Amino acid sequence: MSLSPDLAAKAALARRLLARSAADHAPAVFTTSFGAEDMVVLDLIAGHDDENNAVLGTIGLATLDTGRLPDQTYQVWQRAVQRYRRKIESYFPEAPAVEQFVRVHGINAFYDSLAERKTCCHIRKVEPLARALAGRGAWITGMRRAQSTTRSDLAVEAWDDEHRLTKISPLADWSEEDTWNYLRARDVPVNALHAMGYPSIGCAPCTRAITAGEDVRAGRWWWESADAKECGLHAKADDNVLAQPA
Repeated sequence: MSLSPDLAAKAALARRLLARSAADHAPAVFTTSFGAEDMVVLDLIAGHDDENNAVLGTIGLATLDTGRLPDQTYQVWQRAVQRYRRKIESYFPEAPAVEQFVRVHGINAFYDSLAERKTCCHIRKVEPLARALAGRGAWITGMRRAQSTTRSDLAVEAWDDEHRLTKISPLADWSEEDTWNYLRARDVPVNALHAMGYPSIGCAPCTRAITAGEDVRAGRWWWESADAKECGLHAKADDNVLAQPA
């Protein structure tokens, strides 16, 4: 199976954007959670053989291991390393912070209130992300506008004032169909949970399968309002939009 001409053009545009970002904003890093979109980006960075390979090879690869990921996520992580032969650096939460949170609030306190859920996300994701991005010039993500209402205005390229770097989302205008057509055509490894009705995958206790007709992010923090469904990694709504790539 090959990519359609339209999707091949989108992929080529995304790779040019990634190569330009890696050259202009070095050092760049791609943070992956091994979801469907992130596996597309990983393949765009490491799965092709063309004139962009050398500069794309300079992009660092990182992931946040919260300590509560599903086993299926660890499985696709291992398959990705074997497929692309690239090291993916793991960043863990600080153990004393996790111990203190659990001691005071309980092991599953994130179900009790939005404040406690966001505190847990801060400890397990936001703080480790800050370490992963430290000293970087560009942060590459797999976000798409169609994923949720909180991402509808997502820019392909924007200044992230919180982390003081350029944030790149090469799949911003990709559809769900684009994502899966690319994965199938390229035979990219995917998380087994996707086939069980999980379009968006995070920590195991905070992720469930969705039913037909539900929003793709409905399975994340399903007990909360739809307009609050971010963990803090991408919650900034006032990033300064940069020029879109040609």
